Amino acid sequence: MTNVIEIDRLHYRPGKGFALSDLSIHVPAGAIYGFLGPNGSGKTTTIRLVLGLLRPQSGRITVLGDQMPADAPKILARVGYVPEQPHLDPTLTVAELLRFQAAFYPTWDGARAAQLLRQFDLDCERLFGRLSKGQKAKVMILLALAQQGDLLVLDEPTDGLDPVVRRDILAALIEYVSQRGAAIFISSHLVHEIERICDWIAVMDDGRLVTEVPMEQLKNGTKRLRVAGAPATLGPTPFALFAREPDTAAAETWVVGEWKPEMAGYFPGIGAALQEVIDLDLEDGFVELLRSFRAGGSEGSA
Repeated sequence: MTNVIEIDRLHYRPGKGFALSDLSIHVPAGAIYGFLGPNGSGKTTTIRLVLGLLRPQSGRITVLGDQMPADAPKILARVGYVPEQPHLDPTLTVAELLRFQAAFYPTWDGARAAQLLRQFDLDCERLFGRLSKGQKAKVMILLALAQQGDLLVLDEPTDGLDPVVRRDILAALIEYVSQRGAAIFISSHLVHEIERICDWIAVMDDGRLVTEVPMEQLKNGTKRLRVAGAPATLGPTPFALFAREPDTAAAETWVVGEWKPEMAGYFPGIGAALQEVIDLDLEDGFVELLRSFRAGGSEGSA
């Protein structure tokens, strides 16, 4: 299996306003895949479609090699899911929640659950409703990991948590992938968190896919350039030009994507001089991608 999730030309409109339009996504097997976008961009709606909780108007969804929603029971037996909001019975203790969850999954790993209880410092006899926000998040991650699924789908799993809890949860996820070879599809708007753990990234905005690339390609290919003597009008460029702004009377600042060092040879050909190439972190690149996408795309591209 090359991809654990394949979405092909999906369309879903819940009402007159928001819609997912012509969405295509490919999550490689064994990847930690970051699904990044501002609030309201369509991340949670996409996850609900992947899990069969919603049905698309058109398009195709394949999860772990089977069709969703037609094969939903078969698929969901192999998927661990952590929703954005706690969804467990607040009147049950942590131990009771573990026993309840284990009854539904033949692959349940009791030893792993016990290890995570110790690792997360959770009290088995505490009622779920009496736990702190961070403790509730740990319980939900524990349940998903102990199922021993081939795919974890996580919707904003660390949103609003303190740095220590986030670190513990992310460490457990990385360990799970390295030991089991499972894939993780993690939705977030926390750019620095995604940058730390993911090896693929997709960016959503207003129901549309902005980009889907390996993390290193996005990080290494997004640059800020200082350019002198460029003409006012450009033809096609060998890179994606996200932004172009005056810097001084003689120079401009460009923000570009898909940059490669050999592209520096482009500038003498247009009578310009490339003065400096500056690396950007993922957050800067994310902001520039969204700004360009909302403006209707770059000025020129190959």
